Amino acid sequence: MSEKNHVAPKLKRTMTAGQMEMISLGGAIGVGLFMGSKSTIKWTGPSVLLAYAFVGLILYIVMRALGEMIYVNPTHYVHPMAGYMAEWANVFEYIVVGMSEVIASTEYLKYWWPHTQTWAAGLIIIIFLALANLASAKAYGTLEFWFAMIKVVTIVLMIILGFLVILLGFGNGGHPIGFSNLWTHGGFFTGGFKGFMFSMSIIVGSYEGIELLGISAGEVANPQKAVVKSVKSVLFRILIFYVGAIFVIVTIYPWNQLDSVGSPFVETFAKVGITAAASIINFVVLTAALSGANSGIYSSSRMLFRLAHEGNAPRLFGRLSKRVVPDAAILGISGGILIGFVLDILAEFFSKSTADLFVVVFSSSVLPGMIPWFVILLAELRFRQHNPELMKDHPFKLPLYPFSNYFAFVMLIMIVVFMFINPDTRISVIVGAGVLILAAVVYLCRHGLNKDAQ
Repeated sequence: MSEKNHVAPKLKRTMTAGQMEMISLGGAIGVGLFMGSKSTIKWTGPSVLLAYAFVGLILYIVMRALGEMIYVNPTHYVHPMAGYMAEWANVFEYIVVGMSEVIASTEYLKYWWPHTQTWAAGLIIIIFLALANLASAKAYGTLEFWFAMIKVVTIVLMIILGFLVILLGFGNGGHPIGFSNLWTHGGFFTGGFKGFMFSMSIIVGSYEGIELLGISAGEVANPQKAVVKSVKSVLFRILIFYVGAIFVIVTIYPWNQLDSVGSPFVETFAKVGITAAASIINFVVLTAALSGANSGIYSSSRMLFRLAHEGNAPRLFGRLSKRVVPDAAILGISGGILIGFVLDILAEFFSKSTADLFVVVFSSSVLPGMIPWFVILLAELRFRQHNPELMKDHPFKLPLYPFSNYFAFVMLIMIVVFMFINPDTRISVIVGAGVLILAAVVYLCRHGLNKDAQ
């Protein structure tokens, strides 16, 4: 059988719709919220609220486009090269994010056990996550469900406590803080248009991973019903968590004083007298980091599995275990994270400064992580062109097609441009572009521009 006609073995549908929703939440609510919020607030001030909502609108368009296609039957509606690059971009993105999340996890563990050896903690974390993914898709889904649940409960509690402080003065001597911090420290748009656009690059990075919904649809029972429910509810919940949490932070604290208060999440709990706030948030951020790495191994192993059956990765990675999981791909991704983790430890040993390195490593995944979004938008355009008869009675159409599609596409391109303009993200977008160019060159060397190449 030729590679072109090779059919990949089917993955088992063992996840519940609830686990599928939590996977989507786990992929999108990670350290991007807990760590990235300071940078976005610094660049644009209180208007960061609108930035999170605006990127949420772009994400809504992308997810509705994806849901529209999955509802019928997801197949290739773009040039194979676009699908190839999206899949390899996903693999690279989640190896890099996995590296960053494991590094972060080892630092969080040192909060309680300061003498913990970084290499030992990292090795244990990687082995634990690899074993969870090797067990079964159901085991992965269960683990991710609880990881995500911890994050969600904490953010909800923080929002509730925050509103008690803002409206009733709870923890502030009974004096309501009110909403004046939103405009009394240099205005609402403190960074102007440029700062607003700068913030959106980090916000996009925070939201990346929501397309895991499409990947996990292959392993959930009754995928049509689950996809529609998840697309509708998950996006709404993400916006509540992100916009709600950031709203509480910039309302309670003047945005220009956040650099001096440590973690705004810790301070919000400390404000109402929860003295164990630091330990609580450290635990939550640890689970957020583990969740991000867990989602990354799951997502990218499925992509590597697919690439192997398309002839674009070694055949070994196309193997399924007796538990019906792509064990070789899972071990390959986990090994990539381990190699990156070891390289980072070596860099720390020689440079004694890993803060900037961590930022560069993490943010270099942002542009590759946008590629699946671009491909989804392109695929939906082709999907409509090739299936006009299916759209007559389609119950889950993308609203305002094709204008919403073009709008999202143009805005994503603008965000990339401003990433290059911003000195803090310039090197990361160059690294990301380099990876994509390399993937494109490899594809062209193997297949040329033959549209039917696969």
